[in-house]
This record gives sequence, C-alpha cells and structure tokens, in this order.
Amino acid sequence: MRGARDPINQLRNAIDRLPRETREAMLHGVRANPIVVGAYTDNRGGICPMLAAHRSGSRVDYLPFSRSWDDFARARRVRRATRRELRTLEDLLVASLGSADPGELDLGAAIADHRASVRRRAEHEASDATREFGAIRAGRLRPGEVQRLRAQFDAELERAEESLRT
Repeated sequence: MRGARDPINQLRNAIDRLPRETREAMLHGVRANPIVVGAYTDNRGGICPMLAAHRSGSRVDYLPFSRSWDDFARARRVRRATRRELRTLEDLLVASLGSADPGELDLGAAIADHRASVRRRAEHEASDATREFGAIRAGRLRPGEVQRLRAQFDAELERAEESLRT
C-alpha cells in the first residue's frame, strides 16, 4: 500500500488542493501544450503544468504542486514529460474534477477534447521526429539512436502505406 509520502499521492493531494478553475485550466493547458518536468520552461517551447494552467486562464501559483510534479517525474534536469507522466497527470486532473459533481460532466465534450488532444500530441511528436532527423544530418547522434530512429521510421512508413491502401 502506498504511503502519504509516495510521489503519486503527493501529486494527487497537491492537485486536490488546487482551485477547480485552476485544475480545469491545467487540464486544458496540458492537453494543448508540450509539457516539461524540472523547470518552468525549456528552450524548445515546453512548459510546466502550472504555466500551462496560467496560459489557459488560471492566475494561481501553488509551489507544492510544482514540487510534487517534479518529485513524481524524478526530475534531475529539464526534459519533456513522458507519455506515462502526462497520462497520469491528466487522469489525476480528470478524477479530481469528476469527483466534485457528476452532473457537471459533459461526456461528449470530454470525448471531443480528448480526440483533439490526441491530434495535437501527434503533431508535437511529428515535430520532435523532424528535430531528431535534423540531428542525423548534423551528425549529433549518440550510439544506439540510429537504430531507434530507423525502427521509428520503418513503423511510420508502414503506417503511411497502410493508410494509402485503405
């Protein structure tokens, strides 16, 4: 059983202490922006969840959330949040918002919002892939990255060919 000092519980508690409007703004911001851990921003357009909430209309600053987010992600340096970290954050936000009043939930809007966030995330991943291929041309790859990128390229090529067949 997880204790109160467990990073996921600390993050859940920090989210539950945020005002509802901030949680809603954060959920929207997390789905619309590339999210980072370990800093407020990075040099490539990534922002932390609190800044995402701020840019989505919330004007609350809550340092315990930022600390618990970085603890949960085990941030040692500035980096993009992983899919698992983003999915966990979104799930905690949705659960926190859904627990207040089930009558307020509009499932149609939630589904449309989720589909839009999936599309946006795919676009961000495509731009990340473009940046990686630029690194190939510049010769700035670490050992093992060529094989990973080649496998990713082959998978994308297969997906594109499959979509042309249908």
